Amino acid sequence: MSTRSSAGNLRWLNPDEERAWRAFIRVMVAVRTGTAHDLAELGLSEPDYEVLSTLSERPEHTSTLGDQADKMGWSRSRLSRHATRMEARGLLRREPDPTDGRGCLLVLTEHGLETLANAAPAHLESVRHHFIDRLTPEDLSAIERIARRVANP
Repeated sequence: MSTRSSAGNLRWLNPDEERAWRAFIRVMVAVRTGTAHDLAELGLSEPDYEVLSTLSERPEHTSTLGDQADKMGWSRSRLSRHATRMEARGLLRREPDPTDGRGCLLVLTEHGLETLANAAPAHLESVRHHFIDRLTPEDLSAIERIARRVANP
């Protein structure tokens, strides 16, 4: 069970809260497992797709390693190791960051852009299959409202 400690007092979840929490976790696992499996069939991981899609939306298809790590909720070192693997596959390249002597820029390569363009239709279908098409417009509105509340405490 989930708890919150405050000066030795535990605030246990009531049965409704516990069911809601566990349902939320089950949904996240089911959707992420499904979309991750579908991306893996294309030779990509979820983080690969996140990096590729984010870079494709940036000016000159470039982002600092720090900005990208923050967007993904990762440490710089974790993203750096992942970027090394993506770079070895020709999906991106690193360049020195002219504004930060210790940092680097992640730049989407032409191969990375082509890989994203080839994967995007299948990924979109996967998101629809595992999530969007299973919900009503009202469900989607509720999820968006809840996400805003949770993301902005």
